[in-house]
Formats: sequence, structure tokens, C-alpha cells
Amino acid sequence: MKKEMKPRAIRRLKIIEGQIRGLQKMVEEDTYCIDIITQASAIKEALSSVEDLLLENHLSTHVIHQVRSGDEAQATEEILKVYKLKRKK
Repeated sequence: MKKEMKPRAIRRLKIIEGQIRGLQKMVEEDTYCIDIITQASAIKEALSSVEDLLLENHLSTHVIHQVRSGDEAQATEEILKVYKLKRKK
């Protein structure tokens, strides 16, 4: 992972960790369902932003390296795999 990406990813994951704890507390305290759903939705969006960051890192490092080293087939396969995973959402 690129040096500048790692701290960003860790920071975002720590925020998500706090959000998850908050969500658990909301459930334990019987918080209004819509408020819990709203929080869960925010967590999913935050996780998606981590996925985007990781994808950006992968494309700008590993995939570029694969293309430059002549392994276009592997690069294409990985891009399609991620595309299909994202499309399932």
C-alpha cells in the first residue's frame, strides 16, 4: 500500500470502529429503529469509502505494475473482478 494511503485507511477504519460500537449501543438501548437504520447506512457508506481508497491504491500500484510488466490479462481480470463485486451492491 502506498505510504500516504495507509494512514488514511487506518483513520477511516478507526472511525468506522467507533460507529459500530455506537450502533451496538443504540441496539442495546432500544433506540428508535429509524435512527439505528440511519446509523447503519452511514457505516455502510463509510466502508464503501474505504473500499474506494483501497481500489484506488490497487489500481495505481499493482495494476499499473502488471500492465507495465506485460501482464495485461491479470490486470484486466482483477479490474473485472472488482467491478463485478461492486455491481452486486
